[in-house]
Amino acid sequence: YWHLWRYNPTLEAEGKNPFQLDSKEPNWADFQGFLKGEVRYASVMKQYPAEAEELFKAAEENAKWRYNSYKRLAKENWGAAE
Repeated sequence: YWHLWRYNPTLEAEGKNPFQLDSKEPNWADFQGFLKGEVRYASVMKQYPAEAEELFKAAEENAKWRYNSYKRLAKENWGAAE
């Protein structure tokens, strides 16, 4: 769930998109399991189960929003005249 991307500002001068997303789409069905497998998140789940559920849901929504933002950046047409 850590996205790989590259940014090459010299491509902008060539009219190309300087942002390239190298990661494939994450398996969102496994996202909650990933969080629960991390010690830092599992300890929150043990101490504050009700709050953790809400926080984990918010974290997943934020991760999806961030990935969709990266996809949008990668699809931008930098060569188009305005």
